[in-house]
Amino acid sequence: MADVIAIARQLGHAIQEQEEYKTIMTAKDAADNDEALQALITEFNIKRVAINAEACKTDRDDETLKKLNEEMRTAYSDIMNNEHMKAYNDAKQAFDKVLQRVLAIVQQSAEGQDPDTTDFSEDCTHDCSTCGGCG
Repeated sequence: MADVIAIARQLGHAIQEQEEYKTIMTAKDAADNDEALQALITEFNIKRVAINAEACKTDRDDETLKKLNEEMRTAYSDIMNNEHMKAYNDAKQAFDKVLQRVLAIVQQSAEGQDPDTTDFSEDCTHDCSTCGGCG
């Protein structure tokens, strides 16, 4: 088993050398250091807490809830339109594709598939009861 763990660690290093990994880390740092974006995220979270608090009241005010929901949606839209958040989301999609392929190859190999030919299938639902076979 030690050999498999050592190889898994090597795989971890190889993943961190991928351009997609480097891109997502750069995008994450930029988003984390964007004060305007962080303020928007804080505002969004405050609105979410306020909505939950209002919704839990026995005498909740539906108009207040409606207003808070609109404000939260606006904050969310502002977050998603931020250039650093857009870059992070794009980088995450690209990196997730790499991880999906790696994980599919490992999983399918562990299930007896040929490691040299098995790969991620876009058709995979991850619900094996619907599966006609991978690859």
